Amino acid sequence: MPLRKTWDIFCTVVDNFGDIGVTWRLARQLAGEHGRTVHLWVDDLESFRRIAPGLDPALDKQMHRGVQICRWTSSLPDTEPADAVIEAFACHLPEAYVEAMAAREKKPAWINLEYLSAQGWVEESHALPSPHPHLALTKFFYFPGFTEKTGGLLRERDLIIRRDAFQRDAVAQEAFWNALGVPPRAAEEIRVSLFSYANPSIPSLLQAWSESEQCVTCLFPEGPALESVEDYFGTHRARHFARGNLSLYVLPFVGQDDYDKLLWACDINFVRGEDSFLRAQWAARPFVWHIYPQQDDAHWPKLEAFLDLYTVGLDPGSTARIKYLWHAWNRGATAGAPWRDFAGGRAELRRHAAGWAQSQAAHSGLAENLAKFCDNLL
Repeated sequence: MPLRKTWDIFCTVVDNFGDIGVTWRLARQLAGEHGRTVHLWVDDLESFRRIAPGLDPALDKQMHRGVQICRWTSSLPDTEPADAVIEAFACHLPEAYVEAMAAREKKPAWINLEYLSAQGWVEESHALPSPHPHLALTKFFYFPGFTEKTGGLLRERDLIIRRDAFQRDAVAQEAFWNALGVPPRAAEEIRVSLFSYANPSIPSLLQAWSESEQCVTCLFPEGPALESVEDYFGTHRARHFARGNLSLYVLPFVGQDDYDKLLWACDINFVRGEDSFLRAQWAARPFVWHIYPQQDDAHWPKLEAFLDLYTVGLDPGSTARIKYLWHAWNRGATAGAPWRDFAGGRAELRRHAAGWAQSQAAHSGLAENLAKFCDNLL
């Protein structure tokens, strides 16, 4: 009997947008590239709309970019569980839905999609089963990762082709900047995107850019960190700021496709969380990651594990440059000197970023691996 290939993906939206950002990309790829019928259950459609233009938050159900978007409320309507059920980042399924899963003659493939990490224990934990304590169900923990012993990384089939075409096309880039209300690139300028959580390092970084010998154009997606920018310039509710050799433009939230273009078009990208962290790597440009802070500094081993993996084969000087700025940025320390050191080595850092993206693209992607894994369970 052929597989129905129906998928239910559940996600709660947090204010940092990483969870829904990853889940939305996965849902679109499963539907568009792997022929799955995907229902994406989301608890906050108003926030979701900020990264998915065209979504109508007033509708309980709607088809958007090949995915059935469903409002997830505490009183989830009676629904037949799908063949594959994904809990994105341990978001906890409604108990009635879990019981309905157990009542199916052919049990669904039940997956807890975990956060991306370069830590060594991920390989040991990937795809481990977890039997339900009371029901005839088994959940599998699925870990994205950077090695063949993990679930892989989210990457659309044509991502590298689209990126390379855009980065070679000066006309397309100029049209992109024009659509954002940003002037085209000037000769010898450094163009940087800055997407960050609230960070005490921001004023010192802005000061270093304003004092730079080269012009720096900063593209700053709006968010909580904007308060630090406004305080530094002493101006509020502006869309453009300037001081010394720094020109900063505040950008509204854009759809994921346009955010990818922003990363592709910049020389250096500051990113946060998980979704933009991975997309910065696919951009093949030097980047700085602001990892989500956790209690008791639990995020530091995760940061260090990625740094150790990312810098394999890189010369000691360039490795030191990356770690100097990343550590300062994540500690909220003064960022001026680390930035100048980092920017001074950006030619080698750019070569390394391109090589890293190429090496990771040689692995099979997360959506492909996950689809095969679930098919094998059904």
